[in-house]
Amino acid sequence: MQIQSPTTGMASADFSSEVRSAKLAKDMQEQEGQQALQLLEAAAVQPAPSSANASIGGNIDTFA
Repeated sequence: MQIQSPTTGMASADFSSEVRSAKLAKDMQEQEGQQALQLLEAAAVQPAPSSANASIGGNIDTFA
């Protein structure tokens, strides 16, 4: 027969709470990382389609 002291039970409860807290923190970090990747992908600049006519945009009118 084993008898647990009250302090042993408290230490076990504290450890369980710390593990649960660490897991929640890890899950939140992973979720924030996924959100950051989605934001970066959404903000990525798409190249503009090039025109078939290469002379378009080649002349710039300037007036002094």
